[in-house]
Amino acid sequence: MKLGIISNTNRNLDHLIGLTRAAIKKGHEVMIFSMDDGTELAESSRFKVLCRLDNVTISICRHSAEEHKVQIENIPREIVCGSQFNNAVMIGEADKVLVL
Repeated sequence: MKLGIISNTNRNLDHLIGLTRAAIKKGHEVMIFSMDDGTELAESSRFKVLCRLDNVTISICRHSAEEHKVQIENIPREIVCGSQFNNAVMIGEADKVLVL
């Protein structure tokens, strides 16, 4: 199963990490898209670790990140700084989508 997670807040990092780890432990693929306040998570070392896990892909909305003063140059290259197009692709490919 492909699980899509949309993170539009910076308040649920523990849940995001827990859900991601539980899903990949069960053999699922996880796709994360962060936008709005959720782009601030990309500056967290705990969030950055997720992009290096097998079967996890992460993209963020560059426009939202810029609006929230996220230091894009400090984001690992494994995290795609894209647009809402990345969100649309994730939703199209995911079997289930959660919003945090």
